[in-house]
Amino acid sequence: VVWGGGGGGGGGGGGRHNHNKEQRQAGGQRHGGGHAGGGGGGMYQMMNQRHHQGHHYHNQGHHQGHHNQGGHHSHHDAHMMGGGGGGHDRAKPMSALLEEFKSNKNRRFDLTDLIDHIVEFSADQHGSRFIQQKLEVAAEQESELVFSEVLPSAHELMMDVFGNYVIQKFLEHGTPAQRSALAAQLTGHVLALSMQMYGCRVIQKALEVIDKSQQSDLVAELDGHVLRCVKDQNGNHVIQKCIERVPPARIQFIVAAFYGNVLSLATHPYGCRVIQRVLEHCTNDQKSAGIMDEILREACALAKDQYGNYVVQHVLQHGGEDKRRRILNTLAGQIVLLAQHKFASNVIEKCLTYCGQSERQIMINEMLGLTDENEPLQAMMKDQFANYVVQKLLEVCDEEQRKQLLSRMKLHLPNLKKYTYGKHIVVRVEKLITTNSPPRPGMHAGGPLGGADEGGEYDAAEEEEEEEEED
Repeated sequence: VVWGGGGGGGGGGGGRHNHNKEQRQAGGQRHGGGHAGGGGGGMYQMMNQRHHQGHHYHNQGHHQGHHNQGGHHSHHDAHMMGGGGGGHDRAKPMSALLEEFKSNKNRRFDLTDLIDHIVEFSADQHGSRFIQQKLEVAAEQESELVFSEVLPSAHELMMDVFGNYVIQKFLEHGTPAQRSALAAQLTGHVLALSMQMYGCRVIQKALEVIDKSQQSDLVAELDGHVLRCVKDQNGNHVIQKCIERVPPARIQFIVAAFYGNVLSLATHPYGCRVIQRVLEHCTNDQKSAGIMDEILREACALAKDQYGNYVVQHVLQHGGEDKRRRILNTLAGQIVLLAQHKFASNVIEKCLTYCGQSERQIMINEMLGLTDENEPLQAMMKDQFANYVVQKLLEVCDEEQRKQLLSRMKLHLPNLKKYTYGKHIVVRVEKLITTNSPPRPGMHAGGPLGGADEGGEYDAAEEEEEEEEED
């Protein structure tokens, strides 16, 4: 795959996301203008949201399952290639050597043939690819000849659609001295590069490979600019990489910038990803008072937000029993209403999946209501979102709870058949009554429509990525 295309290239490191037109529109200018994309650091993670018609979940696979829980990789890792779009200086005429390289398929070129033309080739799509491939197997002397030409133009190449990949290749495969020399070129420019479509990829790669002292010096340049970076389509990837790669003690200034701002960040298309990185990588002391307490306090508002719901899901899945109990206490009394909400219904499913038996019983009691008519449960079974919550409940509850639910549901089956979403429950319940066994996970009535995705993370960058053309 040749990343980027048409007018700019770029693209973030995405994750599972929602192809929901309403959600895209609700996010406003989520791509920061055009289809430029956002720098490939981020998390390729699993995520899920309702299909925009509400008929079923759009639950896709993805290249990383990050919280696959782990593999983090960037666009530049996906392949050392630049995308379409312009190089660093289109006003310059193409040299005869580059012209021959692109047109003469019979001549075999070596790196040494490009001497005095390395920068020009690095800023050309095909030339950049050639240099990258050769550098992986080049002898040290050959590599040093190339590097001696690259270094004086390093800053220019870092921000180039194709040149940035050559810089990354030296960061990844170069000698310690070459790596250190490139890190020195970054000094004083970290903020500007972090906010630039291609420069942000170089910064991320540098954070992965340079030594700890240089790493700390580079990260310190972002002090005072953290929130600006988080809300930027490119800068947010750099902040995520800082949280993942830099020792927690050295990024306290990043975490401190979030204190008091968690609600606004968690409801932001990029901020919600950064908050999840904090939850994964920072110390308990860094997270507790300033981050986690605000999430728990605002759990209801976050659950109903198109981005915030992923943060609450993350805490439910990874936050431990005490955090789950506190979230459920915040949501209690509103379970039925939240189950009928497009975004909050995902959170309720996570509660049912990860909370203990006694907490689940509290939720069941709320759904059954106070009368034999079980009005709340009936309303849920007819609802376009809540019917999936009921199906998830039947899947995860214990045998006694399932019997209790089925005995109440049987009474309402004839009436449910009149409703589009009620029919899903009818099929499920009739099958359960017949087989007297728990339903298979992830199988909704009528086929494998899936429930809330196990990753529970929103990542806008993959959406950016898909809107770019491929070369």
